[in-house]
Amino acid sequence: MARQPTRLSNCHNILDLRALARQRLPDPLFNYLDGAAEDEFTAHRNTSAFDNDLLIPRCLVDVSAVSTRTTVLGQAIDWPVICSPAGSQRFYDAQGELASARAAAKAGTLYSLAAMSSHTIEDVSAASGGPKMFQFFIFRDRDLTRELIERARQSGYKALCLTVDVAVRGKRERELRSGMGLPMKFTPASLASFALKPSWLYAHARTGAFSLPTFAARAGSTHLLAQTQYLGSQLDTSVTWKDVGEFATQWGGPFVIKGLLSADDARRARDVGATAVMVSNHGGRQLDGAAAPFDMLPDIVAAVGDDVEVILDGGVRRGVHVLKALARGAKACSVGRAYLFGLGAGGEAGAYRALQILRSELVCAMQLSGCTDARHIPASLSRRRQALT
Repeated sequence: MARQPTRLSNCHNILDLRALARQRLPDPLFNYLDGAAEDEFTAHRNTSAFDNDLLIPRCLVDVSAVSTRTTVLGQAIDWPVICSPAGSQRFYDAQGELASARAAAKAGTLYSLAAMSSHTIEDVSAASGGPKMFQFFIFRDRDLTRELIERARQSGYKALCLTVDVAVRGKRERELRSGMGLPMKFTPASLASFALKPSWLYAHARTGAFSLPTFAARAGSTHLLAQTQYLGSQLDTSVTWKDVGEFATQWGGPFVIKGLLSADDARRARDVGATAVMVSNHGGRQLDGAAAPFDMLPDIVAAVGDDVEVILDGGVRRGVHVLKALARGAKACSVGRAYLFGLGAGGEAGAYRALQILRSELVCAMQLSGCTDARHIPASLSRRRQALT
């Protein structure tokens, strides 16, 4: 059995960071991060789907100078991986989104702030000078939605991301067993697991109680339970494509629709004003049995062509996964759990370590494949496994 890492310097890949995060986080919080819907088939498939493509490297290419720079959502970034939006990041580190935003800026990429964040839109904007995107939902109270968009604009966010695959909450059984469902109901075993992580408790005691401060005024409370109840009441199962165009127009800049797996939906996104689509199934946390984003990537790229940017979100754990996605036509990849494992393993330094690992792996994979520019990865580099048998 492989030895478990005990510090960041012992972590050489994303799974090492996952193992260290598991050691450091209370069980309910690790399972909230790591878990997915029902049997978790889709979450596992998101990563294993990359195994269906094999690389055909070109040799005797001068790879002494490799460029990973690209432009995504109007932002020049150092490499084609951005940080996906993820809520309540103080679960994993006392600094939460502030640490993640600083890590992303240091790594030369874009950070996406989730609406359900544990720091305000304004505070995360002030935390670092790197480019940022704000993610939102269309709430029942449309004025609340408009207000959040304007706050993001005033705070200097460069892009807007609408998540569309959460009409209802998926059945996440690991969360239910540990008490992390809505509302939270911790079991005795869950409470005991917090007591076994004194360093986590101490760090969070110094930074105050958990909250979703962006919604405190609207919820009329600074308490997490009241805020989550308020947000639960704001989820709108009646939202359709006709509701989307208003917000793309209100924003007037780079506008991403996240959570699409269908080529038809990608075309609809383009038609209502999206400048980019994020091929995603919410990390397998919603519909178990849904297709993996990598499996659907070629269809969506073919459907929209150069009309919108296509970003792959889901299952990326290695730099070679990024290379395969670029070969299949993605403009960039978006990672969530990968940098969150790092955040749980070691705060800002851990999140940066995760991004650093992925970038170094991408550069190595490009050099070994004979690729010198991440903006021009040839489709001929990648072949489906069955096509070679």
